[in-house]
Amino acid sequence: MSNDTASTTPATAAERAHTAIREAIVRGAHAPGTMLSENGLAAELGMSRTPVRAALARLQDEGWVTIYPQRGALVRELSETEVREAAQVRHALESAGVRRGETRLREALSARLTANVAEQERALSAGDVGAFTGLAAAFHRMFVEMSGNGVMLDVYDRLQARQYISIIRSADQVVGDPQQVLAEHRGLAEDAAAGDWAAFAERLDEHQARNHGLEAGPPPG
Repeated sequence: MSNDTASTTPATAAERAHTAIREAIVRGAHAPGTMLSENGLAAELGMSRTPVRAALARLQDEGWVTIYPQRGALVRELSETEVREAAQVRHALESAGVRRGETRLREALSARLTANVAEQERALSAGDVGAFTGLAAAFHRMFVEMSGNGVMLDVYDRLQARQYISIIRSADQVVGDPQQVLAEHRGLAEDAAAGDWAAFAERLDEHQARNHGLEAGPPPG
């Protein structure tokens, strides 16, 4: 085996481990507050501890887990302050994306938003909260995409773990009243497609308050 092959094999295994652990967190198999062990994950994934350790280190960098030496990796829970602060930053970026969005980008993304909500409805009908979580995160990211601003997208993507965990945190409410969430998402898509950033910002504020237990802020002036 060449040195190049030997050096790439662990990275490939680490990537597989990262994807598998992250997906398990998203679909709720590793709930917030769960302590994960390298040995247990390695046995579950059928690989050695080395790629699992690398995957957990990456997940910690991304904000999914907190590693405690000799104990394991704790799947992160968010405090109310962390949920509120992350929601506020996402609100600012999504609203700015709609406000600054070019007509061509809004038109291009409008069909994708509609298709995404249809997929959300199918996921919720099937009881697949993990799939809904991924779709909802992608849905909200599209509003920032409307800006055509790569720096804004980069900042938004740094909040991805907190966004997913916030959605997982409110899963019971989503499952309990899926039509409410879907109606709110359809309204957001309509406001964005029309370029009505003020209506969008107000609706998004109410959406975040309802689904994450936050206090709605004042309407945009």
